[in-house]
Amino acid sequence: MAIGEVGAMAAGAEADPMPRAGRDAYRAARRKEAMRSLAFALPLLVFLVAVFLYPIGALLLRSVQSEDVAAAFPRVSAGLAAWSGAALPPSPVFEALAADIAAAQERGTLVSAARRLNTYEPGFRSLILKTARRLPDPAAGPVAPAFVAIDPRWGETETWHFIQRASARITPDYLLAAIDLRAGPRGLSELPPDQRIYQAAFARTFLISGTVTLLCLILGYPVAYLLATLPPRQSNRLMIFVIVPFWTSLLVRTTAWYVLLQPNGVVNALLAQAGLTREPLALMFNRTGVLVGMTHVLLPFMILANYAVMRGISPSYQRAAVSLGAHPAIAFLRVYVPQTLPGIGTGTFLVFVLAIGYYITPALLGGGGDEMISQLIAFQMDRQLNWGLAGALSVYLVLLTLAVYFVFNHFVGVDRLRLG
Repeated sequence: MAIGEVGAMAAGAEADPMPRAGRDAYRAARRKEAMRSLAFALPLLVFLVAVFLYPIGALLLRSVQSEDVAAAFPRVSAGLAAWSGAALPPSPVFEALAADIAAAQERGTLVSAARRLNTYEPGFRSLILKTARRLPDPAAGPVAPAFVAIDPRWGETETWHFIQRASARITPDYLLAAIDLRAGPRGLSELPPDQRIYQAAFARTFLISGTVTLLCLILGYPVAYLLATLPPRQSNRLMIFVIVPFWTSLLVRTTAWYVLLQPNGVVNALLAQAGLTREPLALMFNRTGVLVGMTHVLLPFMILANYAVMRGISPSYQRAAVSLGAHPAIAFLRVYVPQTLPGIGTGTFLVFVLAIGYYITPALLGGGGDEMISQLIAFQMDRQLNWGLAGALSVYLVLLTLAVYFVFNHFVGVDRLRLG
């Protein structure tokens, strides 16, 4: 063997102190440990998928699904698939509609299909139900004139266009309706002004959430500074007042404000006794009640986020600036405040994201002009039973929340998010 080969083998042995068998055993041990950890975490993962990810995914999927009309009117859906829309559908489509309405009545799916069609044109539900009560018999003669005799709208091509669009199992209609748009023969168009609800609701949600975030920052920053600069014993005692609200139900705290802010409540009584007001102030069922209730609930998040950063800032920097001739206020603004920007960003992000999805407080303390997106989602699910539109509103709410997250991550960084 040449001297160079021996030297290369020796150099390789020095560079690789662990033999191949040892490396394989080490990797096998690591894989075994990883599988053991996965086995311990598997029940938690299954629980999260079953009770969290799957319900949310199913709701979001409803925003593009439309099964009601296709399931209730299968013959009509098949007949209108090749319809050009230039003239009324042929007579077999009318006969298929009569058969589908009769079958849907027996299966109990007619009302859901009529409700779905009513989202395209108000009054469609009454048209379907009226037709079902006076359904023509195909054996008695031509069905098309009988439908037109029941209601002239069956003689309009626009009525059949609506049925054709509603028959699609995958549809963008819910996503469009959630931003006050609709698709027609000429493309997208805005709804009439008296029917536009959701664009204003999204803007109102952002406005309320931003205002609550600003109020929490104005009120929470001085409290966090006080807690961070006090001696530990006094700071710990005062911290109890910040943490105690977390031990109280959100509904209880909101109901307490419901009692305090009413015309004969404690707040108006104190203002009247102090001579500041002659008549009770309107503090409930308006924007004031919403801002007060949400600020009270979310204020601890802002305090804790800023306190977690402030307690790690050494006071020597500010004292050094003052010793060099800076005014205490200038030293505070130019030396101390910049060091607390991560806490300000974290608190702002937490409060704003939580405020976007609030439901209980605006529902109890707000008025008709203070509805937030979460309330409209609940209304569509509970009252209107329109899960598709509720899912579409949820999609936009998730997208807006993700947009806030990415903006925060870009300017502050999620890795700097800390809570005391």
